[in-house]
Amino acid sequence: MQMEIQLLDVNNLTTLTNLVVELWPECSFDEEYAAYKNILNSGNDICYLAKEKAVYIAFIHLSIRTDYVEGAAAFPVAYIEALYVKKDYQNTGIARLLVNEGEKWSRQKGCREIASDTTLNNTAAIAFHKKMGFEEVNRIVCFIKKL
Repeated sequence: MQMEIQLLDVNNLTTLTNLVVELWPECSFDEEYAAYKNILNSGNDICYLAKEKAVYIAFIHLSIRTDYVEGAAAFPVAYIEALYVKKDYQNTGIARLLVNEGEKWSRQKGCREIASDTTLNNTAAIAFHKKMGFEEVNRIVCFIKKL
């Protein structure tokens, strides 16, 4: 597999947004495009995209958090906001490569920890995190009530 890792820039912003909407189909392309466009000039967020030949197949979005992060011992903490690999490319090591790039960036930002989350029923993501050396620190169920 011939893989290229790219930083988010104006040339791949639309492609990244398409991947975001694949990950979260309930999201609006226009809203996500605007949100990720803001990342272009952010010192506290970064996105890497994985490209095989001419096809973008995966991305990771990380941020630096300085407020509360479940299980964190020190701040700032790098946080994986999103990690997505197209179905046909899963279980090929791409996610690992993206997380490794994110860890390098996190260290450069002065972070000593990296955090992430997933839903309770996403067993594949839970297994991936454990395989990557993440330690589970909590499980929650969230509620809302309309007033």
